Amino acid sequence: MKNSTFNNTVSENSFSLKYAFKSLKKNKLLRYSLLAISLKTLLFLFLISSDTATTVNFKTIFFSAPPILAYLSFFMLALAPAFLFTGKVHKWSFSVINLLITILYIGDIWYFRSNRSFLNYHMLQYSSNLDNLGSSIMAMFRWVDLLFLLDLIVIIILTLKSDLKIKSYKTQFICFLIMVFIPSSYLFYAHIKVDKLGKAYPNQYLFRVTWAQNQTMSCLTPIGYHIFDYFEFKEQSKQYVFNNEELDCVNTWFSNKKETLPDNEYKNMFKGKNLIILQVESLENFVIGQSINGKEITPTLNKLLENSLYFNNFHEQTHNGTTSDAELLTNTSLFPVRSGSTFFRFPNNTYKSSLPILMKDMGYNTLAAHPDKGSYWNWMSALKSIGFEKCLDSANFEIDEIIGLGLSDRSYLKQLSTYIKNQPQPFYNFSITLTNHTPFNMPKEFIDIDTSGPLKDTKIGKSIEAVHYTDKQIGMFLNELDTSGILDNSVVVIYGDHEGVHKFFADEIATINDNETWYKNNDLKVPLIIYSKGMEGKTIDTIGGQVDILPTLSYLFGVDSSKYDNSTLGRNLLNTNKSFAVLSTRKIISTGLSEEEQQYMIDSLDLSDKLIRSNYFRKE
Repeated sequence: MKNSTFNNTVSENSFSLKYAFKSLKKNKLLRYSLLAISLKTLLFLFLISSDTATTVNFKTIFFSAPPILAYLSFFMLALAPAFLFTGKVHKWSFSVINLLITILYIGDIWYFRSNRSFLNYHMLQYSSNLDNLGSSIMAMFRWVDLLFLLDLIVIIILTLKSDLKIKSYKTQFICFLIMVFIPSSYLFYAHIKVDKLGKAYPNQYLFRVTWAQNQTMSCLTPIGYHIFDYFEFKEQSKQYVFNNEELDCVNTWFSNKKETLPDNEYKNMFKGKNLIILQVESLENFVIGQSINGKEITPTLNKLLENSLYFNNFHEQTHNGTTSDAELLTNTSLFPVRSGSTFFRFPNNTYKSSLPILMKDMGYNTLAAHPDKGSYWNWMSALKSIGFEKCLDSANFEIDEIIGLGLSDRSYLKQLSTYIKNQPQPFYNFSITLTNHTPFNMPKEFIDIDTSGPLKDTKIGKSIEAVHYTDKQIGMFLNELDTSGILDNSVVVIYGDHEGVHKFFADEIATINDNETWYKNNDLKVPLIIYSKGMEGKTIDTIGGQVDILPTLSYLFGVDSSKYDNSTLGRNLLNTNKSFAVLSTRKIISTGLSEEEQQYMIDSLDLSDKLIRSNYFRKE
């Protein structure tokens, strides 16, 4: 037998437990793989301890004492399939498994950077959404990610040098069983001890959903996290069923939410007028009223404020569904589900008092339009279920000018204005824009603002160029409607679907060496502008979020509150004594609320999740 560091020959007939354990003990590729995955996992946990996952943070990696044996158990389970093979296939299987784990870790890191959560099985339902998103996905790359690849190079070299020659399949299969049975047995024991009996360190859990995904990840490692997530996915795929006690809690929550206040001047202010809602991609509040190199970034929106109700403490509340979540929040006043995209998981749900249904009940025609495919984020099916009578997607528009993800805002809004002008009145029209999307790479011929200086060629500079372009197209869109006379009897609502540059590139913004601070604030604020021609403008300081749009507009348009009080989670921002917004991260931004009240409002995230998963309003 050749004398080699990696020599591990076992005879054809040796397949007892003794030889299986001996085979495992001598398998140095196994030992190296366990070490490599351990180091890779620590790097991963160090990274996600930073809000931007771009720097190694040693301070907040663990919420409790790390369950080392649980970590090792998951690593062994991941490597167990290598022992279903012999010869060269067995040797190279370690490299393949390591590669797959690396892809998983990097995928989780990239998704965390953009969504503050991790990859999940619900995403398999909307893989079609990857169309044209290559540049946006690659924008999540950071140089620190290359560290995840170093061990791959080493293991390939070691595999080439190795003369591992295990030939007995029976021995290998026993090794496989050992690699599965021992860690599985330990994990079952640990689950009973930690999760069931509570005999653990403070804040230590294993197979249990915790308040933060980071905590679950630090308890299970990415490998264990996704094993656990699979079983959660299977469980969540079942329709949720409320018991009688929970049903009483639902009714109590809606009852306690109500505020009995006298009506004010905003009630019925826009009764009978057309409603046009424009959800603007990645529009953040920090650009409103700001200039760069002597030129306004959003001159159109700034001008609109003279005749608008402007909510300057308004927050995005989207979750895994991003843009589609904003559409859900706006049109149903419900929070998105806590895992996956609501539009993909529950596209056919019934919504008793959605905005299009409420407007239709008052005699309005309802239309939703997107410049992209109806299958993208499953938006067309979902919006039809929400109550829109007619939906237009990219098939209804001439795709004559492409920027980034699809049809340019210029072409789309010009064509959309024609549809709006031909709609029977009164109408409710809902639409979104596309161009101001990460990574904000505008073609040079469309850049109409000078960002030279510290922001030149930075992501913040590029986002300013993109939002300036979109602002200009909104101006042209409104001019078209004004010329045709539509604006004389219409209200235009403009808001951002979610943060853009701060959501994806906060780490780069923090490194810009500039005395200016106006663009560095990452506060999840998006603007809400309710414009009506000739109206005297006013700034509303009340803290709110996208879930509050429906009740606020319903108040302005004269909808009887009894039609939505018991089926919406938001509140009327124009007639409330409460100033707060619940974010998808379970953080609440508020003034004047007690800790008990804050927790009560945070609980609405879980309430909404159950309402949607149970299709609660179908029975009414």
